[in-house]
Amino acid sequence: MTTTTSTAGTLRPVPTGALNLARTTATAARVLRQLRHDPRTIALMLLVPCVMLFLLRYVFDGSPRTFDNIGASLLGIFPLITMFLVTSIATLRERTSGTLERLLAMPLGKGDLIAGYALAFGAIAIIQSALATGLALWFLGLDVTGSPWLLLLVALLDALLGTALGLFVSAFAASEFQAVQFMPAVIFPQLLLCGLFTPRDNMHPALEAISNVLPMSYAVDGMNEVLKHTDMTAAFVRDALIVASCALLVLGLGAATLRRRTA
Repeated sequence: MTTTTSTAGTLRPVPTGALNLARTTATAARVLRQLRHDPRTIALMLLVPCVMLFLLRYVFDGSPRTFDNIGASLLGIFPLITMFLVTSIATLRERTSGTLERLLAMPLGKGDLIAGYALAFGAIAIIQSALATGLALWFLGLDVTGSPWLLLLVALLDALLGTALGLFVSAFAASEFQAVQFMPAVIFPQLLLCGLFTPRDNMHPALEAISNVLPMSYAVDGMNEVLKHTDMTAAFVRDALIVASCALLVLGLGAATLRRRTA
């Protein structure tokens, strides 16, 4: 536990240990209230993945099997990308505006703050994933062998991973423009190496080794398991656990890098 100076000039404790449910939910509620007054951000998070899937379906209008082969993978990748972008910019905006500075001067732990942001954006991710999955399966005719609920689960985990990555990289950007610049460094290499364009075992051994430690690779693998198998496989469980573990790890790193910018 650390201390900070109150307005009366006395030291008071600032919790940095275990999460506090009340503080976490209060932070999440504040973020959701702010998002409610930002319809463009809500539209970006909820509608852009659906629009991209819609365009993809009719790009391959003459080859429905191609859409079936890559549509499931992109159903997870599109939410990851949009949540990364929105979360990193929204969090950085609060850093640069001084909101996070004021919050960290209150009796609010770093873990509470990061968990609150993750909870708020996670709620949006649930809606986003449900909309994109429903559109792909019941309107665009995406043909998958496995359960739609498993497809939704992976899409949600991918969106949560994008949220965690966005929270983490916002600590290293000084402006919203710099936050956007992290996308080529963090997202694009994963996109190229995840197995979307070619099986990972066909890549150069060095690139295959790199892809084996990137979370997006397991997101694509999990989607492919649902695409090909009727039941939940051991490989699917492994892939889902890896994506979820990576999201939790990155959230922990985000809390560790969260600090006041002034003394």
